[in-house]
Amino acid sequence: MKALVIDRPHHASVQEVPYPSPGRDEVVIRVERVGICGTDFHIFEGEFLSPYPIIPGHEFSGTIHECGEGVEGFRIGERVTADPSLFCGRCVYCITNRGNQCENWGALGNTVNGSMAEFVAVPARNVIRIPDSMSFETAAFIEPIACVVHAMNRLRLKAGNSVLLLGAGAMGQQLVQTLSRSGASRLTVVDVSETKLALARSLGATETVNVRDKSPLAGVKFDVVVDATGIPAVIEDAFSYLGKTATYLQFGVTPKDAQIRINPFDLYHKDWTILGSMAINYTFLPAFEWVKEGRIQLEPLVSKVISLEETAEFLAKPKDPELLKVQIKL
Repeated sequence: MKALVIDRPHHASVQEVPYPSPGRDEVVIRVERVGICGTDFHIFEGEFLSPYPIIPGHEFSGTIHECGEGVEGFRIGERVTADPSLFCGRCVYCITNRGNQCENWGALGNTVNGSMAEFVAVPARNVIRIPDSMSFETAAFIEPIACVVHAMNRLRLKAGNSVLLLGAGAMGQQLVQTLSRSGASRLTVVDVSETKLALARSLGATETVNVRDKSPLAGVKFDVVVDATGIPAVIEDAFSYLGKTATYLQFGVTPKDAQIRINPFDLYHKDWTILGSMAINYTFLPAFEWVKEGRIQLEPLVSKVISLEETAEFLAKPKDPELLKVQIKL
């Protein structure tokens, strides 16, 4: 089968690789759509936890192609998506509902081969059928929405909180919708793209600010600040907007060796809360329900659809600040 393989940082190509025969309690999915995530860029650039070589891809949808021994309840041809999380289920974190901190944490496309391929093997317990009314394009968004659900569970936003969101990319636009539905009063979104800011206003932002002119934010403090950029310089500056007793949420993925400076006296004196939000934590099914009921607009977030053969070149190019989600169609 064909797959995109990252052999080492900054080197990817489409290769012929072995078909992933299903193990016990696994199904093989014929992939239809794959979303390209910021984490995929970090993997390509050698900035994540991934081993090499690896087939990336963890946001996907498709149809069941083969069922392994012991699989019940699925049949060939069913339309599905799947949680890419690979939790061991035995460590102290797994058995206390903190699977995203599993001592043996893994994920399709992150630590083992993923879905930027014609076929991918997945534990059957991770698979969810999608209704005929849901497109493969939309179903490939359930994984990122599951990350947003986990972030919102961590944040526990209070009704009336003022929120500053840094970054209006595809994940930022999903956060705009969830923050505005979850109790935010003032919701200010910052980005470099006027097109993205206009979309953010249409999806629930009450105010937008172009990073080229941040004067509207001078002296303004917020109850909550969320970073969805993963850019260390942006993150360091974000703390200047935290009000007293405010909460900071790190949602964007940074390079693993990134560092920032923070004033620990401010952290102490102003009673700040600092939160991280790592991937998914048993939130894939809630995300599916959210998407199925049409709570989040996703179709406007797809900027471009490319082929598997175009993906290596796309990962190697400088990021286009105007693009939202790019998906691969197989």
